[in-house]
Amino acid sequence: MALTAQGFNRVRRGDDASAARLRRTINRLGLLQIDSVNVLVRAHYLPLFSRVGCYDRTLLDAEMAAGPKRFFEYWGHEASLLPVGLQPLLRWRMARALRGEGVWKQLEPFASEKRGQADALLRRIGAEGPLAASDVAGSKAPKGMWVWSEAKHALEWLFWAGLVAATHRRGSFERVYDLPERVLPRAVLQVPTPDDGDARRTLIARSAEALGVATADDLRDYYRIPTADARVPIQQLVEEGIIVPVRVRGWRQQAYLHKDARAGRRVEGAELLSPFDPLIWHRPRAERLFRFRYRLEIYTPAHRREHGYYVLPFLLDGSLVARVDLKADRKTSTLIIQRAHIEPNAPRCTAERLIEQLGVMDRGSD
Repeated sequence: MALTAQGFNRVRRGDDASAARLRRTINRLGLLQIDSVNVLVRAHYLPLFSRVGCYDRTLLDAEMAAGPKRFFEYWGHEASLLPVGLQPLLRWRMARALRGEGVWKQLEPFASEKRGQADALLRRIGAEGPLAASDVAGSKAPKGMWVWSEAKHALEWLFWAGLVAATHRRGSFERVYDLPERVLPRAVLQVPTPDDGDARRTLIARSAEALGVATADDLRDYYRIPTADARVPIQQLVEEGIIVPVRVRGWRQQAYLHKDARAGRRVEGAELLSPFDPLIWHRPRAERLFRFRYRLEIYTPAHRREHGYYVLPFLLDGSLVARVDLKADRKTSTLIIQRAHIEPNAPRCTAERLIEQLGVMDRGSD
């Protein structure tokens, strides 16, 4: 049921990977996580590859940049590409950010004592048009990961608070900001802001549909809803019959089944999964579903890494049976296999199937 809900129970290879099919897949998932790490490929490209096979990545680029917007960037599950219809459901998060709540600590001052700096940038965007942090004079930050300039901090707070929206990303992956009314469809902006509780209940209902069967922690994690804000919406969804309390053998936690969840046929096929794929991004869920302990070791010192830097789990016939640390050498157009590990109870054909799938990925990256 979990795999079917996530789109892994359909014929994928050889199908037409059109823009319309990509849009349907994103809408089915509810979001794609965006991440700046590019050792292999940008994170938002991979979940679509895992579900539809090789596709033209410029189709997704166009969906992110072109208007009218069908998808927009915001904080869903971390930084995410989301269906534009979800914007009203996330205004409660914007309102909290406007008060300096629920944002990174270094952004909090822009809701109070540094508000003037943010407002000045907002006025500039209004007068001059789209703006990135690097366009602000004197905005160069000290070198280092996540060492941001003051202008970047101000722009990120404006973005979190919904006062600006991301119009596109440059080739350097730098986010460009503009006023929401110049980025998002008017029809979406004119939707009345729902009650906070109603918005979170709708988001959790979408989580349940995308997950099939899930615990309360799984449901709230999908759109990163605080635990305290998830209890009442989950109970309301139970009362409405949208989700049904069930027991899953081997799970200690209470589970919930979406009313439309279906098991489908047996899942067959091989797929490599991004570390940020919604099937596995909540590590406790991946462990419960697949008995597969998985940790992202990007920020772990190299000598302490168990499996590698950018490790992709390998899904074979419905089970996670291996993992492989991959890197793209763009100068030589080569896919580098840095390390590979096969799980103890993996079928004997695992290595052969993994090599075959790596070939598919290599061809798809051309």
